[in-house]
Amino acid sequence: MKIGILGAGHIGKALARLLAEAGHDVGISNSRGPDTLRELAEQIGHGVKAYTNEDAARFGELVIETVPFGHYADLPAVQMEGKIVIDTANYYPERDGQIDLGGLSESAFMARHLSGARVVKAFNAIQAAHLETLGDTNKPLGERRAIPIASDDAEAKALVSTLIEEIGFAAVDNGNLERSKNQQPGTPIYGAEVNAQQAQGILEKQ
Repeated sequence: MKIGILGAGHIGKALARLLAEAGHDVGISNSRGPDTLRELAEQIGHGVKAYTNEDAARFGELVIETVPFGHYADLPAVQMEGKIVIDTANYYPERDGQIDLGGLSESAFMARHLSGARVVKAFNAIQAAHLETLGDTNKPLGERRAIPIASDDAEAKALVSTLIEEIGFAAVDNGNLERSKNQQPGTPIYGAEVNAQQAQGILEKQ
């Protein structure tokens, strides 16, 4: 699968390496342009390419956005229409400024902004260091570190769950995008080093 990653911070870099190692065709971008990413792409290897944000979104059959939440308006929404978009962002008012979410969860707000995209919330409740080190494809699913996901689109959620399994983790269904509030910072599941059964128990209590 062709996967475009918007944002080359810790999560973006980790996912680029893991997904490329799993055999996917990965393009990565940042706000400063592809020339600033060529060395990183070479370090990751596996054919990872550096793009502009627009070209990475255009390239990807699936797009992962890992930019700070406060920069949501800078995302190339037109190029993401009709595509599965994994939203990894967490809203931190002290960093991102005051944003009126209109009573929506962060990912429902993002989905409203990215009109036409099939948004899935994932990878926002795990530290980049754990994403880099705790995945293990040799473990049975029940023993793997859990990653909660949420979406209004069952087909998109299933595809993202498969990607999560391919890089050595277990996806845990957290329901629709409004339920993604239960995997944000400050919730019991956020950062929890638990397996799928334990994660499901935590999420069901919320």
